[in-house]
Amino acid sequence: MPAISQPHHRRRRTHVLLASAAGLATAGALLAALPAGAAQDSKGAGHGLPGRYQDVQLLSFNDLHGNLEPPAGSSGRVTEVQEDGTTKTIDAGGVEYLATHLRDARAGNKYSITAAGGDMVGASPLISGLFHDEPTIEALNKLDLDVTSVGNHEFDEGAKELARLQNGGCHATDGCYTDEKFEGADFPYLAANVLDEKTGKPILKPYSVWKKNGVKVGFVGVTLEDTPGVVSAEGVKGLKFKDEVETINKYAKVLQKQGVKSIVALIHEGGAPASQAYNYDCDSPGAGDGISGPIVDIAKNITPSVDALVTGHTHAAYACTINDPSGKPRMVTSAASFGRLYTDTTLTYDRWTGDIARTAVKSANHVVTRDVPKATDMTELISKWNTLAAPIGNRAIGHISADIGNSGTESPLGDLIADAQLAYGKELDPETDLALMNPGGIRAGLTYAAKGSEGDGVVTYAEGFTVQPFANTVNLQDFTGTQLIQVLKEQVSGTNAASPKVLQISSGLTYTLDMTKTGADRVVTDSIKLGGTAIDPAATYRVATNSFLAGGGDGFPTLGQGTNDLVGTDDLAALGQYLTANSSAANPIAPPKADRITIVS
Repeated sequence: MPAISQPHHRRRRTHVLLASAAGLATAGALLAALPAGAAQDSKGAGHGLPGRYQDVQLLSFNDLHGNLEPPAGSSGRVTEVQEDGTTKTIDAGGVEYLATHLRDARAGNKYSITAAGGDMVGASPLISGLFHDEPTIEALNKLDLDVTSVGNHEFDEGAKELARLQNGGCHATDGCYTDEKFEGADFPYLAANVLDEKTGKPILKPYSVWKKNGVKVGFVGVTLEDTPGVVSAEGVKGLKFKDEVETINKYAKVLQKQGVKSIVALIHEGGAPASQAYNYDCDSPGAGDGISGPIVDIAKNITPSVDALVTGHTHAAYACTINDPSGKPRMVTSAASFGRLYTDTTLTYDRWTGDIARTAVKSANHVVTRDVPKATDMTELISKWNTLAAPIGNRAIGHISADIGNSGTESPLGDLIADAQLAYGKELDPETDLALMNPGGIRAGLTYAAKGSEGDGVVTYAEGFTVQPFANTVNLQDFTGTQLIQVLKEQVSGTNAASPKVLQISSGLTYTLDMTKTGADRVVTDSIKLGGTAIDPAATYRVATNSFLAGGGDGFPTLGQGTNDLVGTDDLAALGQYLTANSSAANPIAPPKADRITIVS
C-alpha cells in the first residue's frame, strides 16, 4: 500500500486504501501528444513496465472543525451556479457522507492521496469538542487521511495537546473517555513553520513523502504566520511562527535534494474568490477579479518547484490558478469548510523526470451531498460519542422566544453574550463597568426550533457549546478611558484596518461607527458613552473580556495591557448561568435589538 515517509511515521491501518477515478484522462492526453518513439517508451516498451505518465489523484479538504454530524443551517449548505446563471443551495456535509463520497471517488484509482489544509479540530461541536477532539481524529483515521498541515485551531489547547492528538494517550486533565486507548492520528500533522523557541526546530514533522511503485509526492505543511494573533496566548506559548513562503521554499529544496521533485504545499491560509458559489470558475473569461487575499501573494512567491497548493482558513471554495514566480499558472484550491466539499485534483506524474506535468493539472470541487448512503463505520462512531455526550449535552440551560442570530456588524447574540459576561463580571467584582466580546469567538447562532426532543425555544448545553466552544475564561481588567477609546479604534485600524473586527458590547455602552471614513477615524470619539455619559479619558474602567482578548488577540494589543487582572470561570459557563437566571419556559429571553452601535454607511 502507499505509504507516507520521510520522516518515518507509523501506520496502523490494516485495510488497503481504495482509490478513485475522478475521471480526468490527462495522462492519456499527454501520451497522445508525445513523439512516436517516446509514446512507446512511456507505455513500457511492451514489457509490462509502468508507463511514463501516471495520473495521481489528490483528494483534499480543509477546516473540518470537528463537524462529524451534518452542520445545521447555513453552515451546512453550499451555493451552486447552474447552467442558466441562477444559483441554488444544496445541503452538504457530515462525515457519514464525506466518507462515502471519498471512498466512491477513490474507486478504481490505484494512485490516490487524501490530504487536508488544517483546522481539522478546534471550535468543534460538542460531540467532538467535549472530548478534546478525539472523535474527530478517530473519524479522520477511518477516512484514510494521509497527511494534513496544522491550522491555527490546532493550537487552541496548546502544543502539548496537539502532540497528544498526533501520538495518542489520555488527556492530561480529563483522562480517558472509554476503555479503549486513544491511539492518536494515523496520519502526520505537518508544522514546518511552527518552531519551538528553545530549540528552533519544528514541533512536528515539516514534510512527508507519499510513495507507491516508484511514484513520490512530497508534502510541506504550514499554518498562517499570524497564528499568534488569532489564538490565545497560552495556546502558542513557547512557539515561534515563521513566514509561510520562506518555510515552504526551504523544505522544497530539502525534498528536491532527496530526489523528490513532485511537491504539494498544504497551507492553512487562504483567499476570497469573487463568487461564493463552490463551482465558480475564477479562471474563465469574464470571471472578474478571480481571487484575492493573503494566499495570492503567498502563491506568487512560492518556488516554482512546488506543483500545487492546498489551502484553507478563509472557509472559501475555489480551484484557481495563480502564477508562480516564473509567471506560469499553478493550481490553488480550497474546499470551503465543515466537510461540505472535497477537492479532486489530478496530478500527472512523469516517471522520467519525477516531476508533475504542471500544464496537465486539473482540479474541481465536489459537493458532499446527503443523498448517498451513510458510511456505517462513521454512523457507529457518531453514535458511540453521542451516547457519551448526551447526559451533558441535553441539559437545558435556558429559553429563548425566537432565533438569536449571529450576523451583522452588531449581532443580537453578540449583545447577549456581552451582557452575560458583564453580569458574571459584576458577580466577581461589583465595580465591573462593561464587557467586550470578539465576534470570531461566536461560532453559531441560537435557534428557536428544537434540534432534538428538548422542545422549541429550549437552549441546551450542546447548543451553547456550539456557540462558544473555546473554553476561554472570563477575565476582568482595568483600563483608562484613553485605553478604552483606543481599543474601540483598534477595531478598524492596525491589523484590522482592511477587515474590521467589531467587538460586541454590553448594555449601556454606545457609540457611532462611521464607515464613510477610514481607519481609526471610523470610530466617532465624542459618541462613545457609558450609561449616557461620555467616556472620561482619565478615569479607570473595569472591563470583562474573554481570555483570548485579554491576551491582545484579534488585533487588539491594548487589551493585552490591562491591569488588576482577575480570572473567572469559562465563558460558556457564564452564558449558561445568565440564560438560566434570566429565562424560563414561561418567560423566555427575546433577541436583543442590536442597537448599541450606530452605523453610518
